[in-house]
Amino acid sequence: RASGVGVLLEIARQLSLENTKVGIDIIFFDVEDSGEYGSNDSWALGSQYWAKNTHLPNYRARYGILLDMVGAANPYFTKENTSRQYAPDILQKVWTTAKKIGYQKYFVDVETGGILDDHVYINQILGIPTIDIIHYNDQSPTGFFEHWHTSKDDLNSIDKFSLKVVGQTVLTVIFEE
Repeated sequence: RASGVGVLLEIARQLSLENTKVGIDIIFFDVEDSGEYGSNDSWALGSQYWAKNTHLPNYRARYGILLDMVGAANPYFTKENTSRQYAPDILQKVWTTAKKIGYQKYFVDVETGGILDDHVYINQILGIPTIDIIHYNDQSPTGFFEHWHTSKDDLNSIDKFSLKVVGQTVLTVIFEE
């Protein structure tokens, strides 16, 4: 369940070892999967709250990258519609970087439907172009990996290679800024 958190913790560790040319904020949200799906009043409450009450007054960022369900084996990261709509340039930057470092098999050039997730509110409320890197497949029954929201959605279903693919891609994007 916390594959994105794991990747972000490793990214934070790497950033502590090597300076970047740009500032990086790592933000964790909670209360994402509460309430009724599709209800703006009850879904992704953590990101909604933060977008309305940022940690710094007048906070701005050039862009954001959400890491969501990035630990399934045989990752399949598609160009999700909300990301395409609000942050097409950032989406292209990340997918081009993945291809450049050899991960085009996982960051596929396939467009899929929009996901209601934390990035929606950052885009809509703050106007910060933000993408969602998410293991998603329109052809699966849920759209997500087989253990999503089940009792088997645990550390045993996390694939280290998938975490590496995402972490290296995001770190490369950061260090090339």
